[in-house]
Amino acid sequence: MSDKSAKTQAPIHDLIARRWSGRAFDASKPVSREQILSLLEAARWAPSCYGDEPWRFIVWDKNSDAASWLAAFECLGEFNQQWVKNAPVLILATAASTFRHNGKPNRWGQYDTGAAAENLCLQATAQGLMAHQMGGFDVEKTRKSFNIPLEYECMAMIAAGHPAAADVLEGDLKTRELAERTRCPLEERFFEGAWGVRIKA
Repeated sequence: MSDKSAKTQAPIHDLIARRWSGRAFDASKPVSREQILSLLEAARWAPSCYGDEPWRFIVWDKNSDAASWLAAFECLGEFNQQWVKNAPVLILATAASTFRHNGKPNRWGQYDTGAAAENLCLQATAQGLMAHQMGGFDVEKTRKSFNIPLEYECMAMIAAGHPAAADVLEGDLKTRELAERTRCPLEERFFEGAWGVRIKA
């Protein structure tokens, strides 16, 4: 696996710089139960509005329950199936649409669930694993296959596993894996004082 650390305009923590959404997974290396629980524990300690913890995650481990993993895999779009086939773990992040303490709409639930998912991804990096979040899956098929209540929004599928060399991929997937990581400059996406006033980097 090549070094894909971010080239930043300002110093950031190494863990954040090293986190990236690769697609080359090592199919021969399972993720241990301890590692899976650590990923979930990291997600559990994310911040949330009113401490509501609106997230619910479903985990599918190919090495302990291949049938359930396959059912989740079959909910993915064709493009994602090309590379997720090598990832031993799939995780679904869902977000509650109401607060548990008063039943009122929680417009921050999806935001908070995103924070929990990012915690999970950073924990994966810390453990020498890789996690890749995806929007390319059939929400209704997933909901039906796994009896997900309507009050929970299916936000993202996350593939997790040990990184492998780009050679496990072919064609455009391999090209993407080897390409340099890029982001828009700070001043294009971050403002200071008012909307559209570019921050000075």
